[in-house]
Amino acid sequence: MVEDVLVWDGSGLRPADAGTDLLVADSWLVDDGAIAGLGHHRDRFVTACRAAGVSAGAFFDAVPAHLPTHGRLFPRVELGAGAELRLRVRPAPPTGTEVVLAPHPGPDPRVAPRTKGPDLVMLGGVRARAAELGAGEAVLCTADGTLLEGAYSAVVWWRGDVLCVPAADLPVLDSVTRRRIVDEAARRGVEVRRERVVPADLDGLETWSLSALHGIRAVTGWRGCAVTAGAVERAETWRGYLAAELTSV
Repeated sequence: MVEDVLVWDGSGLRPADAGTDLLVADSWLVDDGAIAGLGHHRDRFVTACRAAGVSAGAFFDAVPAHLPTHGRLFPRVELGAGAELRLRVRPAPPTGTEVVLAPHPGPDPRVAPRTKGPDLVMLGGVRARAAELGAGEAVLCTADGTLLEGAYSAVVWWRGDVLCVPAADLPVLDSVTRRRIVDEAARRGVEVRRERVVPADLDGLETWSLSALHGIRAVTGWRGCAVTAGAVERAETWRGYLAAELTSV
C-alpha cells in the first residue's frame, strides 16, 4: 500500500500535496477495520489543536470514513503550519509483543513533551541510537535520572499486584494506551500507584512498553544500564482485556 495524504478543506478531505511540518500529530492501529481507543485519540488531538488555536473536531470526525476496512493500517492525523489539517493513510509497520529498552544518555531532549508531534522526527534519532545498543526503544529521563517514558511509548511497571505509572507532575505525553490500562485496572479493582523512579528501581520488575501501534510490549531486557528485566506474568492477560474494547471503523 502506498501512503495516501488527504487535506481538510473546511468541509471534507481531499487528496492534495501536503507539508511535512508537525505541530500536532496522533496515530493509531487499524486492524481489518478494528480500532482501539479512537475516542481518546480524538480528545488528545483536538485538545492539542485547540491549544494551537485550531478547531479540529469536524476534521477528525471525517477521518474514519476514509480508512480502509481491510488490512493493517497506522493512519496519522496532523496539524501543520498555516492551520493545515491532514490525514496520512499508511500501512502499519511490523508489531511485536516484546521489547528491549535502553536509557537515552542525557536529559530528555524534547521541546514539547506533553504534545505529540513537534519532537517525532528528533525522537526517531533517539531511538536509532538505542538500536545501536541492541534495543528496540529508548527510555527518556529527566536531568536527575527520573524515568519519564519511551521515545515512542509509555512505560509502566508492576510491584506485586500494584500497577505503577509515572508521577502525575512529570512531563510525559498523555498516553492513550496507558490511559486504557489504568481505566481497565480501575474496573478490575487493581491498585494503581504513581511513582518517581530511576531505571535501576525497575530491576527485576515486570515492565511494559505501551503504544497505540504495539499495545503492550513486555520488556525482556535492558541495554546501557545494570537493570535485569522481570518475569513476564501478566502481559498476555491484559492484551486480552484491551482486545475486548476494539470497535469498528
